[in-house]
Amino acid sequence: MRKLIVVVAALALVAAACGGAGDEAGGGEGAAEQPFRIAVVAPSAINDLAFSQSIYDGLVAIQEEMGGPTKVELAVTDGTFVVEDAAAAIRDYAAQGYDLVIAHGSQYGTSLQEIAPDFPDVSFAWGTAGDTFGLPNVFAYEAASNQGGYVMGVMAAALSESGVVGIIGPIEVGDAKLYVDGFAAGVKAQDPTVDVTINYTGSFSDVALAAEAARAAIGAGADVLTGTAQMVVGAVGVAQEEGVLWFGTQADQTQLAPEIVVASQVYHWEVVLRDMIDLIQQGTLGGEAYVIDLANGGEEIAFNPGFDLPADVKQLGQDTIQGIIDGSIVVPAGG
Repeated sequence: MRKLIVVVAALALVAAACGGAGDEAGGGEGAAEQPFRIAVVAPSAINDLAFSQSIYDGLVAIQEEMGGPTKVELAVTDGTFVVEDAAAAIRDYAAQGYDLVIAHGSQYGTSLQEIAPDFPDVSFAWGTAGDTFGLPNVFAYEAASNQGGYVMGVMAAALSESGVVGIIGPIEVGDAKLYVDGFAAGVKAQDPTVDVTINYTGSFSDVALAAEAARAAIGAGADVLTGTAQMVVGAVGVAQEEGVLWFGTQADQTQLAPEIVVASQVYHWEVVLRDMIDLIQQGTLGGEAYVIDLANGGEEIAFNPGFDLPADVKQLGQDTIQGIIDGSIVVPAGG
């Protein structure tokens, strides 16, 4: 586990919400403005090109969007695979009086449910999940990852020459299961004759197991693969060795293997982070659950510009995106 303290982002929202009140209270010219403080606890490295990086990238996007280095303080504790370590970090940040403490991992839910009531003046957020536990200081956030999965599954079926597509999942929970189910549904919607092999490794972080699952899928004939969670670097490495195509999710995975990555579903958590911050500044500390999807811009299909994707397959993907947004295509929620 490592802990980073970084000062990020000027939020114009903070100045707007706090500036006038400060003058009336006698702060006046030259009074110090308190930064908005956000802490994030994540299970893997913030440069994992997957789950943890997605939340960090969202906060960096807020930084760039709002401008200035002094208005928002961000603390990051990453690599907390052990839930007890994460719980200790969450509690520590709350005790320090951070304005928003983000527990970025569905495995942290039980801990957060116990910790949040002890700090009623601190806002907490966790995901991917939709349950605020009925607590007034807890936000929840999740991704409709089945949507992007469906889009890329459609393209995968169109690209497969062997008629076999492989999916590598971690544990059957949260956005991971949604993504796996959505991708499989997209494959079958495009071509019901394509075989879909699904292998859950039972781990979010075990790179070796992901590599093993990729080899098994390729051994069964798969010429297109996908997977989710931070473990997928192992699967991508195997796909690269074997010249098998890859579709990514959570973050843009093009740089892992530019020659085989077709496209990635990218999460833009800034879409919901903006609203959380705004509500906190207005005095609402929680109680809202959010979903990012293709329609609200929280999910984006990022095509690899270096991959020679046939024009008709790219158009198929774009048409599928539009169909999901306008409601003409209904993506199964999984099961």
